[in-house]
Amino acid sequence: MITPIDSRRQLPPDLACVEICAGAGGQALGLERAGFEHSALVEVDDDAVRTLRTNRPHWNVIHSDVRCISAHDLRPDIQGRGTALLAAGVPCPPFSLAGRQLGAADERDLFPDVLALAASLKPEAVLIENVKGILQAKFAGYRADVLQQLRDLGYATSWRLVRSCDFGVPQLRPRAILVAMRPASFEQFVWPTPTACPETAPSVGSVLYPSMASQGWELARSWADSAARIAPTLCGGSRKHGGADLGPSRARQAWAELGVNGSSVADAPPAPGAPLPVKLTVAQIALLQGFPQDWVITGRKTAAYRQVGNAFPPPVAKAVGLSIAAALAQTVSGAEGSDAQTAFLGSSASGTSRQVSVASPGVMAQAGTSSRADSQRPPLSRSAGAAD
Repeated sequence: MITPIDSRRQLPPDLACVEICAGAGGQALGLERAGFEHSALVEVDDDAVRTLRTNRPHWNVIHSDVRCISAHDLRPDIQGRGTALLAAGVPCPPFSLAGRQLGAADERDLFPDVLALAASLKPEAVLIENVKGILQAKFAGYRADVLQQLRDLGYATSWRLVRSCDFGVPQLRPRAILVAMRPASFEQFVWPTPTACPETAPSVGSVLYPSMASQGWELARSWADSAARIAPTLCGGSRKHGGADLGPSRARQAWAELGVNGSSVADAPPAPGAPLPVKLTVAQIALLQGFPQDWVITGRKTAAYRQVGNAFPPPVAKAVGLSIAAALAQTVSGAEGSDAQTAFLGSSASGTSRQVSVASPGVMAQAGTSSRADSQRPPLSRSAGAAD
């Protein structure tokens, strides 16, 4: 059993992280809290780039389409320092119902680009987050391709469906998470243990009551008491589709049961005399996504909402990040007969690629299984186009 990390003094000497599709910084903030130090973050959206730079001026934020950068652009600027983690929140539409689930045929599919960067950067670990749709049986062959390419690069891998509410986020928000690590580290990796559940996670009412009452709305307390459960999964949409609303009709019905009008997003908390159902502001929605109150989301309302709705909740990213960091730390402490720093950085530090043959745990039970034929399919491909 891995001992939780309580301070940075227990971490490996270098936890350099490169992150692509950083968005509003949900994953980056969680990984920062887990002890990782970002050497580069890549984001194509103008407003999201401003959000990242506003909240963390010291971060090296690269404003670019990931398809236009190379590993050379992302390497840490400290001589001899390797990349511990390559993290990515690649676009969800290729695997979501709203995005028509075109998979590899969708121009927004960036899995091939993540794999190409992994081959070049040779990080000790890879973390990719996406919608639960990618775990459906129709994408079994696609997942097998991803796992096979990671195995060919010397990684052991595992998919897991993780519910955000299980880590204190006030919404269900199931996410498909892929972790790939060098075999020695992967042997030490344990998925984080849930700290909550739908019944014990903070409720919408308890999280939003201070904001709802901030302008003197006389119904704030009664509304909060009636919104005593977690929220449905927030839907961010894409630049091609979707606006500042809380999702399709089924999601809006669930919001209505919480006393929330999900048809649009408010500009400010409710004032005295405001009727029910109440509309949520972008700042309130960010709280439901697990962002801290002082995290600033820049851009106009629709752009700001989209950033928040598409984010990886920071508490979940932190939990997974701590598990990855713990596995890397145990690999360093357990290294014998070699310099611990070299053992940790591996091929990234030495410049040589380790060829290790390891059986991967593969896809978790929730995702179904892939056949041997599926794992031998040709490499992933995609159409050219702008990232979304």
